[in-house]
Amino acid sequence: MDPDDNWRHDVTPIDALVVKAALKTILSGGPVDAMKTGMLGSVAIIEETAAAIEQHHLQNVVIDPVMVCKGEDELMQPENATAIRDLLLPLATVVTPNLFEASQLAGTAPITSLAEMKNAAVKIHQLGAQYVVIKGGKAIDSDKAIDLLFDGTNYTLLEAPKDANNHNHGAGCTFAAAITAGLANGMTVEAAVSKAKDFVTAAITGGFALNEFIGPVWHGAYNRNN
Repeated sequence: MDPDDNWRHDVTPIDALVVKAALKTILSGGPVDAMKTGMLGSVAIIEETAAAIEQHHLQNVVIDPVMVCKGEDELMQPENATAIRDLLLPLATVVTPNLFEASQLAGTAPITSLAEMKNAAVKIHQLGAQYVVIKGGKAIDSDKAIDLLFDGTNYTLLEAPKDANNHNHGAGCTFAAAITAGLANGMTVEAAVSKAKDFVTAAITGGFALNEFIGPVWHGAYNRNN
């Protein structure tokens, strides 16, 4: 990488027919115990994803409603956010927005406090998701890294010490994937989310500098320490 280049993100959507074919291949292999979505690049892809979930009666569906690249705060495609809200949230066992994504789904102002996280969680739950996990992390003004789980009745705080390490690229995706793995292994949502919090906390602590712009989390950290 040229040191004079500024760090930037490039997103190249996959054709929806390619995604449809991939889903057909994956889902023809037998039962799927759990699944998650990540960044879905177009409304057509979101529509294909929702259709596959419904057609195959998939259970333990984790929707990670990725709307922006890390470090950005402007929607790349507002129509995608609308499609996620309308088509995927009603199918979600768990939805895992960060603060920006939560405000977009809930239709609120930017979220800066735990009270605002709780308000957004209620609104998102009303859109159809069975469980809502809002990833506040270290962005909330607290001495802890705070995430919030809401089941429609009860709020559960997930807290960990804040880590000064800024090598956290991939933390949100890792958190959602770890929840999915827990559900696939028969955990309750509450247990899967709690375990995922421990897993991603260790991964952030073990993160490393890939280059001057980015530092990913390290997935091996949890197993090394436990």
